[in-house]
This record gives sequence, structure tokens and C-alpha cells, in this order.
Amino acid sequence: MSITIAIDGPSGAGKSTIAKEVAQRLGFTYVDTGAIYRAIGLYVFRRGIDPSDEASILPLLPQIQIKITQEQDGQHIFLGDEDVSAEIRRHEMSHYASAVSAIAKVREFLLDTQRRLAADHNCIMDGRDIGTVVLPDADLKIFLTADPKDRAARRQIQLSEKGIEMPYEQVLKDLIERDQRDSTREAAPLRQAPGAILLDTTGNTKAQSVNLVEKLIREKLADVL
Repeated sequence: MSITIAIDGPSGAGKSTIAKEVAQRLGFTYVDTGAIYRAIGLYVFRRGIDPSDEASILPLLPQIQIKITQEQDGQHIFLGDEDVSAEIRRHEMSHYASAVSAIAKVREFLLDTQRRLAADHNCIMDGRDIGTVVLPDADLKIFLTADPKDRAARRQIQLSEKGIEMPYEQVLKDLIERDQRDSTREAAPLRQAPGAILLDTTGNTKAQSVNLVEKLIREKLADVL
């Protein structure tokens, strides 16, 4: 039976960075569910559809073919045969991902895909509803958070590393707006899952946060690792 670890938290809390590094250290598969929603958002964006227009989006779902592969440099996500791993990281895709993820039937459409990935491998899966909806029986559930200003500073650095320059004030504004959308949506709102361990990474370096999460996992799952 596979081991599953669920990591949830708001944008900029370090979920993907930490989960990817810890999964590599443990020899687990890392599944970035946010990338899947970004792929849906990209599909909608390319067709000029408002990402909150449920009536226009739902008929498209059967046409969307998403594939995830694990390569030496990490997870790659495909729309059909096209590798869109880089394109889905464009800043505007964050808005599209958040909007389409608020549609209940979109989340239902992706639920089996996410659970199948977890069933096939020992994995660390991160997102916003992993411990509450996707993997409520995960072996370990973690809720990562940090002060919004700290998260915005991290996000600004990430964007800059991708060649996207954006004022800190705009990054913070976008992040707070996304927090509001994610925590108040009707479909699987962002919240700490029952039994999840809360970790606040405010002020931590990347290495400190990665080491903290790895230590927690090794302690809590010592009998099965």
C-alpha cells in the first residue's frame, strides 16, 4: 500500500518548493495539483473564455487531455501532446487556476485523476484541498502557512527568477485577493484539514522549512519509512 502525505496551504506558503524537495529526499513521487488546475486554466485562456464562466467551461472538460510525467528535473504536465509546464507558470495563469478551481464540477472532474496518482506511488501531494477532499485519509496531513507579506516577498522573487518583474505591492494585492477567493469558494474551500499539523514558515529560509517538514515526516511515519 502506498504512503500518502497531503500538504495544503495558501499561495506563497512554500508548498510546492518544500514538497518537491522533501519528496526527492524521501524517494517519493511529488504531485503538484496546482499545476493541473493551471493546465485547465490555460486551456480556457487559449479559447478566450472567462475562467468563471461555468456554462462555457463544463462542455470543454471531456475534450481536455491532461497527462503528468515525472522527469529528472521534476513533474511535467501536458495538454494533449504539448508540454505546457513552463507556460502554466505565467503570472496570469494563477488567476485562471483560482477561478476554474472554484467550479465544483471542475474539481469533481479532476478528483479521480489526483487519487489515481496517489494510489500508484508513495507520494507527497500539495494543493488547497488535499487533506480535506482529495486524500482525507492521508498518512500525514500538513497545513503550511506564513504571513502574507512574507509570502508576497517569496512570490515576487519566484516571478523575478522567471523573468517577470512585478511591484511588491501588486504581488501582495494579488495574493490577498487569491486568499479570499480560495477560502470563501463553495467548492472545497481552503482550510486546515482535521488532524493536519499546522506549520508556520514565516521568516524561515527555504532550507529551514524543507528540513522542518522532512523531520516531521520522518518522526510521524517512522514505522513505515
